[in-house]
Amino acid sequence: MREVAFIKQNKPKWLDFEQAIFGKTKKNPDDLANLYIHLVNDLSYAQTYYPKSKTVVYLNHLASQTYQKIYKTKRQDSNRLAFFFKEEVPMLVYEYRRYVLYAFILFFLLTGIGVVSAHFDDSFVRLILSDGYVNETLENIKKGNPVAIYKSGSNWGSFIGITFNNLMVGIKSYFYGIFAGIGTFYIYMFNCIMIGSFQYFFYQQGVLWQSVRGIWIHGSMEIFAIVLEAACGFALGASILFPKTYSRLNSFKIGFKNTFKIFLSTFPFTIAAGFLEGYITRYSVEMPNWLSIGIILTTLSIISFYYLVYPFIVNRKLKSHVPTL
Repeated sequence: MREVAFIKQNKPKWLDFEQAIFGKTKKNPDDLANLYIHLVNDLSYAQTYYPKSKTVVYLNHLASQTYQKIYKTKRQDSNRLAFFFKEEVPMLVYEYRRYVLYAFILFFLLTGIGVVSAHFDDSFVRLILSDGYVNETLENIKKGNPVAIYKSGSNWGSFIGITFNNLMVGIKSYFYGIFAGIGTFYIYMFNCIMIGSFQYFFYQQGVLWQSVRGIWIHGSMEIFAIVLEAACGFALGASILFPKTYSRLNSFKIGFKNTFKIFLSTFPFTIAAGFLEGYITRYSVEMPNWLSIGIILTTLSIISFYYLVYPFIVNRKLKSHVPTL
């Protein structure tokens, strides 16, 4: 069968799938499952006879979206929150994994720019961090506590203020992605360069280790979340710039719906980072090395496993449930 005839014959059925995915029509899980089997058949046929066609790309994406909807609908009634974190978010992170990779590559590149800039320009750190912050930190270093600035204010007040600030940074980073990802890049660039120059500043003062064992108690989760929020912003922008086989509006709807869920999943980690910064980081100087290192490795392991390893585990599980043809 010629590809044009194949498309003409099956287009109404595929559009029916799209309507179900976008929530414009209601179908029960069993009906969706039956339709899904037909869709997988069409995908298999297209992969065999039109392997390099855009039809294969379209059907593959549609099959993925349809299966996720079936899988979600059958399980979300029991515990919606548990399903969200155990299955839905990991499935979406896997789908958008290349944007997570892009965000991490950019993180290291931009952080490196911050380090190099601070190395060759002594005034750069003051430009990025402000004279007030640098002067106060220099005084703290002389007093033997490079991270004493984290002791300012009460535990509770610091926790609330820091968490709110970090959430606002994440919200801006994500939603500015609507401007073709440029807004996200600007905010992300500033934060990454600031991190690089910030850590190099402590290196110049000979207190890098003291800063690392203190700042990264909360920073491992906080900065990881910033990377993920930027990835979501980039993916949101890409949904507008590169709609593939969808209309630009429908591509944006899908992109926003999916990336917003990933973005939302970072909130517990951002809040946990705020708690650590408000209640734990301030005591890092008094902590034994094994304790501070243990906290850093534990928090980093938890968030890394959830976003970098667990999505692949869930994806393998999903593939094992795909009906054989």
